[in-house]
Amino acid sequence: MAKKRTTTKTTAALTKLFVLDTNVLMHDPSSLVRFQEHDIFLPMMTLEELDNNKKGMTEVARNARQTSRFLDQIVSDPQADMEDGIDLAPHSGGAATGRLFLQTYAINSVLPEALPSYKGDNQILGVMLHLQREFPKRQVILVSKDINMRIKARALGFAAEDYFNDKVLEDTDLLYTGTRQLADDFWDKHSKGMESWQENSRNYYRIKGPLCRELLVNEFVFQEGPQPLYAWVREQSGNGAVLETVRDFTHSKNNVWGITARNREQNFAMNLLMNPDIDFVTLLGQAGSGKTLLTLAAGLTQVLDDKRYNEIIMTRVTVPVGEDIGFLPGTEEEKMTPWMGALEDNLDVLNKTDDSAGEWGRAATQDLIRSRIKIKSLNFMRGRTFLSKFLIIDEAQNLTPKQMKTLITRAGPGTKVVCLGNIAQIDTPYLTEGSSGLSYVVDRFKGWVHGGHITLMRGERSRLADHAAEVL
Repeated sequence: MAKKRTTTKTTAALTKLFVLDTNVLMHDPSSLVRFQEHDIFLPMMTLEELDNNKKGMTEVARNARQTSRFLDQIVSDPQADMEDGIDLAPHSGGAATGRLFLQTYAINSVLPEALPSYKGDNQILGVMLHLQREFPKRQVILVSKDINMRIKARALGFAAEDYFNDKVLEDTDLLYTGTRQLADDFWDKHSKGMESWQENSRNYYRIKGPLCRELLVNEFVFQEGPQPLYAWVREQSGNGAVLETVRDFTHSKNNVWGITARNREQNFAMNLLMNPDIDFVTLLGQAGSGKTLLTLAAGLTQVLDDKRYNEIIMTRVTVPVGEDIGFLPGTEEEKMTPWMGALEDNLDVLNKTDDSAGEWGRAATQDLIRSRIKIKSLNFMRGRTFLSKFLIIDEAQNLTPKQMKTLITRAGPGTKVVCLGNIAQIDTPYLTEGSSGLSYVVDRFKGWVHGGHITLMRGERSRLADHAAEVL
């Protein structure tokens, strides 16, 4: 005989009861305290699946273990009452005021014959059916990252949702681009009482006006026309801001390792990459927009010429686009080599920029370059500290926000971190454009005085690649 629960029936009908699928907890262990005033119900099958996935060194296994530790901490509380639900407020710093319910009794719900009861997903759907019958006046909602699970739930008449809490934005078109086009009447509205001066061959403008409140530090502003302006915001406070004209990297005299910027956004990106005061740079853009080439050129110049950093460290997420090629022999660096085709291609381009060096000179340069570039796997990053390094994280769109935090916090004094990626090319299951770690850091770091972001708009690889990006 199923034991009846009494306390939730008296709960205000305004609060919802969320039933969590296992993949939500394995995606975000802190999801238990992300539902504000609403209650959470964990079916026994969710706990079983957590237990089945706790072994190993993958991110999923780590999250399963972290969730289990958090649950143990919650249920071990002397004040915890399994039947009445455990108050989440003391365990969330007041962020969650709902209650956590665990399945403490057997539930035998009759599902359609097409849904075999031995499957874990179908047992969770059986729990949904039981809760809907027990609390007919309450909204019971399944939360799952599994699309097919949500489809099955809706087919049975249950409410089902994706887990949205880690989404930065609902619409990625609203993601911060790092640039802003100024209106034609900008100077008419903002030049009253303007101060201007020159310092280190740069022009500075201290302006006041209504737009200044919207500007972010290190945001690039531009105005096309007969007297174009390309500048970035260096200070912002209230109704005022200081603009600094950017260095023109499109001119050959300002080339970086033989590379010049080919468009406005590349020029802005190079200003961020070459500025020693900027510790964190994010570059988004479609295939062929120059993210890796610009970053490597800036890194090599600052490592070999300026001696600003000791070496370049490059890493990326090893998520295959097609079938995996299996285990690879060799050292860590040799195992990473197949994933570093982009690095090899760009080094070939950079090595051919000096026409006067000759074949021997280029070979010597190539050896020197390779001695200063280290390829590292993400799997061995925990616990490390990088001092005076130029750290490049490629294909960063495949990282979760938690993995991104793990990597960025490796940076020690004098280290610059550059994240590259294209959020339209996510290969990791359960990650979307809105919940990618790359979107997360772009949104969280905007306006920080030592960070900058640029979305590269135009592909510069070839006319074939540009046309393919548009029509395919």
